Amino acid sequence: MRIRSPVLVGGEPRGAPPTPACDDIMEVAMDADGNKGAFTQAFAVAEFRALWAAVAVVRTGTQLGRVALAVLAYERTGSAAVTALVYAFTLLPSLIGGPLLGGLADRYPRQRLIIVCVLIRAVLIALVAVPAIPLPVLCALLFASQLLEAPTSAAQMAMTPDILPREVYQAGIAIQHLTSQILSLAGFAVGGVLVATVGTTGSLALNAAAFALAALIVFRGVRFRPAVRARDADGRVRRNGPMTGLRLLVGDRRLRSLLALAMLAGFYVIPEALAAPYAAELHEGTATVGLLMAAMPVGSVLGVFLFTRFVSTPARLRLLGPLALATSLPLLASAFFPGVVASLLLWTLVGMLSAYQVTANAEFVRITPTERRGQVLGLASSMLVAIQGLGIIVGGLLATHLGVMGALAVAGAGGLVVGAPAALAWHRARVRSEAAPTVHTAGGPLPSSSP
Repeated sequence: MRIRSPVLVGGEPRGAPPTPACDDIMEVAMDADGNKGAFTQAFAVAEFRALWAAVAVVRTGTQLGRVALAVLAYERTGSAAVTALVYAFTLLPSLIGGPLLGGLADRYPRQRLIIVCVLIRAVLIALVAVPAIPLPVLCALLFASQLLEAPTSAAQMAMTPDILPREVYQAGIAIQHLTSQILSLAGFAVGGVLVATVGTTGSLALNAAAFALAALIVFRGVRFRPAVRARDADGRVRRNGPMTGLRLLVGDRRLRSLLALAMLAGFYVIPEALAAPYAAELHEGTATVGLLMAAMPVGSVLGVFLFTRFVSTPARLRLLGPLALATSLPLLASAFFPGVVASLLLWTLVGMLSAYQVTANAEFVRITPTERRGQVLGLASSMLVAIQGLGIIVGGLLATHLGVMGALAVAGAGGLVVGAPAALAWHRARVRSEAAPTVHTAGGPLPSSSP
């Protein structure tokens, strides 16, 4: 990728010194590998604490809302199909929201964009909480609310490299990932208890209140930064569109190889989706289904903590390809060595190995030009959602025709076949990038790269 040096409209020039908060944190003593204490150092940055808290509050409210909406839809209709449709409206909008709205995080100041989007979502969910609201209106409001998650998420991810110095940036991403996984594990159980206690209307009201609280946290804790825009040679501001992000994504060997590694999730997500039929083939009950579904998230929490805490950043970047490939091996093993204990251990191992995703995500964001981050991240996020959905569908079809064991074997083999060239592409891109001259960007020094 050829990095241009356009004039910026607002914000600091490329290569500008870190913000005072970053200066403070960079003064913290670091050990030889620069890794120990990174979690503490990330939390020492006040802006990061505020952004992390806001994201956690939004995630908690969203999980509670999903449980409440599922219960509400079933109470009103008694239809499993309608309940599934309403639940799908909490997930599907992200497929189109990323490409269409992710670019807003490049066009407008990201702090303000987060505040505005989250406040609008609070109003929309408050309307959903109105008793006896017609179901089609409820679905429309829900769809609109979830659509706004894309620019909010893109802005949050794009801001993080501006808030944290490079030395602790990956630790910050790991913290956000760990929080997300823990909230996912606890959210549905706690959400069920809350819905049973305060009812669906009260739960949706709490969801709306959580969004409003998150907006307040961002307003008070994250400083305003003007939008960073690039100008052409004639002085005109270059506009971001879906094709702009796609061209950058396809044209940079580092970005496309990192995305290819990330999209291997489409293979290793299959076991989680087949947990129920897999338990049935093992003649186990619903308790086993829950344990199997929890195995990979638990493994992910362990893997991310260990990988970030004890492996240096350069080593993590070198290990991306091997770890991504290794996620497929336990899938093959669980197909040929079935059993509850073995499967729990193997699926937990898949989750631990998937910790490479945090490093891939962090490096992807870091090397994306700051004035294009929103559009590129929105597009990449939608592609990841789509590939995981496709993987679940294909896995279900394979299980229907080959059985669950056969589907797991195909998933493992497919991950190895697709992952090998992706891992090789990343290795070549990384080596060439390390040997290339350095070009300064808003996110720090980046090696120059061409397609």
